[in-house]
Amino acid sequence: MNSRLVRIALACLAALVLAAGIAAYQVRSERQSQTASRFDMIGGPFELVDQDGKTVTRDSFAGRFVLMSFGFTFCPDVCPTELSQMAATMDLLGDEAERLQPVFVTVDPERDTPEAIGQYVRQFHPRFIGLTGTPEQIATAAGAYKVYYSKVEQDGGYYTMDHSTFLYLLGPDGTTVDIFPYGTDPEDLAARIREHMSA
Repeated sequence: MNSRLVRIALACLAALVLAAGIAAYQVRSERQSQTASRFDMIGGPFELVDQDGKTVTRDSFAGRFVLMSFGFTFCPDVCPTELSQMAATMDLLGDEAERLQPVFVTVDPERDTPEAIGQYVRQFHPRFIGLTGTPEQIATAAGAYKVYYSKVEQDGGYYTMDHSTFLYLLGPDGTTVDIFPYGTDPEDLAARIREHMSA
């Protein structure tokens, strides 16, 4: 093969590589755009209180990914299962978990004081942050993330809380980038979170 044919072949190869790169970039950009449009109405500013009594807002987590769930400390099964899955996801992420902050927001501020929620979340993972606040603050945060919750009276003066069960992944800029249904396997959670971290 003469040098002219070699140059043509190399030029064609370079063009194919460039075209493949452009196509991959367009697909990735389209996926990111679709993801953004799916969740752009979910999430928003909030002001709550952590287990140390400090005020926390969405901006407090700027620069980090946040995996957030809503529930309550008296929850008999769903919340403990979900928090255990979040903790397992943190372990699976290894060193990458440093970029992720797990957060648990109560929908039962009447019972879930900063001290109570702190004791609760520490049972699952040392990196967990528990958030509570006034009923109005909780309503604002839950409303922003389209979280349903309702107090259900029981016999003997007791009550429980009905609530929706989703995990919300916030990006470093505080926007919602993904939502996971209850029962999502930790391996799947870790894989999806890695995808967002590498995007």
